[in-house]
Amino acid sequence: MDVIMDTNDTLPLVEDLATALLARGWLMSTAESCTGGLIAAACTELAGSSNWFDRGLVTYSNEAKTDLLGVPASLIAQHGAVSEAVARAMASGALARSQAHMAVAVAVTGVAGPTGGSPDKPVGTVWLAWAARDGRVHAERQQFAGDRAAVRAATVQCALQGVLDTVLSADLADR
Repeated sequence: MDVIMDTNDTLPLVEDLATALLARGWLMSTAESCTGGLIAAACTELAGSSNWFDRGLVTYSNEAKTDLLGVPASLIAQHGAVSEAVARAMASGALARSQAHMAVAVAVTGVAGPTGGSPDKPVGTVWLAWAARDGRVHAERQQFAGDRAAVRAATVQCALQGVLDTVLSADLADR
């Protein structure tokens, strides 16, 4: 049986993220597939998160990715749900649906397991993407080890760190 992620593992990172977002007046949004809302849950575990967390969308099915985020069905058909193109489209869709003037969004799509993997996308394959209001979109592929809980926990950590890096790098982009 999978163990539910311990939010104490992410709390210091979420606190740093909250500080960075508040300092810039930014809000964040999430578009989650393989994590099923764990990123949003980690963020909203922190009291006062309504001051910097705008919304979280769990788009587990391909139809949800299309309906809620505007990911073209043809993109999913061409590249598969677990792909760079879909992760980027998810992040951009979440950002476009954010009500914030300055915002950042993170999207995750992957194969958490224990089934569903393929030779090209084995269990533990996760695509993450971060989109910022200034037009920057960054995506990366990760290959996480372990059972379903470990893959999902590692995805949450990586996603949150990427949001923090995106926010902090905005200072450099503005110079």
